Amino acid sequence: MKKVEIISGDYRFVGRLLEDEAPETCRVFLDMLPLKSSFIHVRWSGEGIWIPYGDMRTGLDYENHTSHPAKGEMLLYPGGISEMEIIMSYGRCMFASQHGQLSGNHFLTVEEGIEDIYEFGRKVLYEGEQPIEIRLID
Repeated sequence: MKKVEIISGDYRFVGRLLEDEAPETCRVFLDMLPLKSSFIHVRWSGEGIWIPYGDMRTGLDYENHTSHPAKGEMLLYPGGISEMEIIMSYGRCMFASQHGQLSGNHFLTVEEGIEDIYEFGRKVLYEGEQPIEIRLID
């Protein structure tokens, strides 16, 4: 069972990759690591933060996909109707874009630090873009 660490300032989250449920999405995500980027607040999805990737495509199809990620679940949307992105729910969320409801591949669930995820999401909402680092841990 592989785990990743997500760090932003004083916040630290550890998530478990869902390799049995979303093997191809996990493979693509692992190839992106270590990842240095920023979370910004979603525009249409509710209580979520995201990393936009624009026109980037990975060749992924849907697997273990949902439109309603629970608190601490991360989705990778492979692109198509809207741009490719990674989204993490910190509360009530329905994944959507300017074109309507979307469905993304649930590939990671935060298991450590979940008690701080709502506070972190609100920080992104009220203070703006927050730099993050995501890396594989032992």
